[in-house]
Amino acid sequence: MVNKYWLKFILVATLVVATIFSTVYYLGGFGAPGVNTTLERFIVAKNTNNLEVIKQLKDGGFITNEWAFNFAINWKKFGHQIEPGAYKISNSMSAWQVAGVLTSSPYMKWVTIPEGIRKEEIAQILGRELNWEKAKIDKWIMEDTAKSPEYFEGVYFPDTYLIPTEETGPEVAKRLRSKFEEKYAEFAKDAIKQNIKWTTVVKLASIIQREASDRDDVSLISGILWNRLDKGMKLEVDATIQYVKGDRNKDWWSPISPADKKIDSPYNTYMYKGLPPHPICNPGVEALRATIYPEKTDCIFYLHDPLGKIHCAKEYTEHLKNIEEFLR
Repeated sequence: MVNKYWLKFILVATLVVATIFSTVYYLGGFGAPGVNTTLERFIVAKNTNNLEVIKQLKDGGFITNEWAFNFAINWKKFGHQIEPGAYKISNSMSAWQVAGVLTSSPYMKWVTIPEGIRKEEIAQILGRELNWEKAKIDKWIMEDTAKSPEYFEGVYFPDTYLIPTEETGPEVAKRLRSKFEEKYAEFAKDAIKQNIKWTTVVKLASIIQREASDRDDVSLISGILWNRLDKGMKLEVDATIQYVKGDRNKDWWSPISPADKKIDSPYNTYMYKGLPPHPICNPGVEALRATIYPEKTDCIFYLHDPLGKIHCAKEYTEHLKNIEEFLR
């Protein structure tokens, strides 16, 4: 009888110890690391893998055990790669709860706007990344970015943004314009000193952005185009006609033909002198800088060879020789 009771005691004691150990291990590995229920923004950077995110969670005090969280996230969605963006979590959440949040869609998403694209292209990117319906995309193009002439184009700054998925079209437009104003502030005083309106800077910068094959070209092209403007010449740049021809169903920036140079449009710089009514794209910092600080040159003409290298000329006869040598 004694042995039987002793055996039961050992069994019960073992179960109690195992339960206590399991509870302590669970709380230590899967339990919440704190008691603060305030939700904080947790950002997952672009091109970050799960192991890096898990370490970030541990360092930030959102999980207690990296192995336990890795187990939890794979239990939720096996092989799930945490999507870059922003999430709301607190240190009062268990590993399971945090895993549940990070296997769902972020409430803020990364959106990258490349340099030199027009607002219709930006709208397509916003639609894709923020899950906008076609009606919202069209409204962003036709209304949200067309409330005043100076903000029609060119001020939706190319950069990488972290944007709330619930942000409205006008709010997104304001966000991109605010970034432009922040970046342009660096050049504003010098533009005023040179008596150049900011709208003129953006128009010319947008053309330079499209005409340059790389950043090494922007200052020289700026100098050449300023020379043309100062001499009262037509700018005669293909990019402005590409802007007129742009078609979302085909190609926004398709090459032009000789016949296209006869398109009657105020954006046709082969037909009309001066700058077009609005910018033709949204330029980056280097194009803005080059517009205000152009390279001094006597060149009036330029072309890019098949390798993208620029060749400029002072006289039209010299330009014809460059055409013969590098393009034919």
